[in-house]
Amino acid sequence: MTTPAGYRRLILTRHAKSSWDAPDQSDKDRPLNKRGRLAAQELGDFLASRGLEPEELLCSSAARTRETWQRLKSAVIATRPPEQYLEALYHASAEQMLDTLKTAQAPSVMMIGHNPGIAEFAASLPQRLPTSPDFKRFVTCATLIIDFQIDDWADLEPGTGAVLEFFTPSRRGG
Repeated sequence: MTTPAGYRRLILTRHAKSSWDAPDQSDKDRPLNKRGRLAAQELGDFLASRGLEPEELLCSSAARTRETWQRLKSAVIATRPPEQYLEALYHASAEQMLDTLKTAQAPSVMMIGHNPGIAEFAASLPQRLPTSPDFKRFVTCATLIIDFQIDDWADLEPGTGAVLEFFTPSRRGG
């Protein structure tokens, strides 16, 4: 599904479930656990089934966000969009996420980040919020697909987006 002219599309994703198997490992270096790896693949399948292919990636520099992208992109991405792994998105606030998104160039952008900032950012974007009970919590691997009637990301204003989809993975795996 291509982004219509005069629109910008955001695929906003919280990283998949991470592992706590190594308590001495730094937060930034935690990988995905089995459930997270399955959820990332499920998200990739979901996006592919709807023809939602980002043209640019803005991703936190944390291991779990990078691994979420690596696992989902094999299912969804026919081309290889520019990938930016940004320290600024590691536990970013909603305001930091907005500032980062405003620098994007492609019409369709995927942003992968962390709670609580990503939940706050997601809630600030739509004209009407999704009714799913998981939306407020923005559970791991939750993904909001939202369109904005703008020509440039720099023109993005909160509260102006139209929700296309809201995805949460099934609860399988361990």
